[in-house]
This record gives sequence, structure tokens and C-alpha cells, in this order.
Amino acid sequence: MAVVVRIPTPLRSLTKGSAEVQATGHTVIDVIGDLERQFPGMRDRLVDDGGEIRKFVNVYVNQEDVRFLEGDKTALKDGDEVAIVPAMAGGA
Repeated sequence: MAVVVRIPTPLRSLTKGSAEVQATGHTVIDVIGDLERQFPGMRDRLVDDGGEIRKFVNVYVNQEDVRFLEGDKTALKDGDEVAIVPAMAGGA
């Protein structure tokens, strides 16, 4: 199952500057595993020690937040787009 993964600027050092990469997997967590295989260090940035997507990392499948789908077990199909978006914080 090939999907396009959009990589945020802070993680592009792991992908040699690429903003988009291809990955395979039947679920979001499978794709994260494939990203780790291709780009060592990626998993640690996305997943905590308990195996859950980090709270400050938002993951979208076709523009839908996986938290409102099935989380890291959200099913993927060929051609889906997975976007990794670091949570923004701040204020005045």
C-alpha cells in the first residue's frame, strides 16, 4: 500500500530535505515503521516510549485528523496522503 507522506520542516533533516516521501503500510503505525526503516530516527520523533503517537504530533490522513478516526490503527489505501504536522503552541 503506497502512500504519500508530507514531512514537516523540522523533520526534513531525516529525509535529506524532502518535503514528501513515499511509504508503505496498511495502517498509520505501519507507515511510521516504514518511515523508520527508510529514515532512521523518524519513529522516535513521532512515537513515545509507550508506542503511541506523541501528543505534540498531529497526523492527518487525507486531511482528517487520525485522533477522530482510528488513531495509529487508521487504515490506509493506495494513494492516500498522510501529513505529519507538529502541534503549534504559543500566545501573546
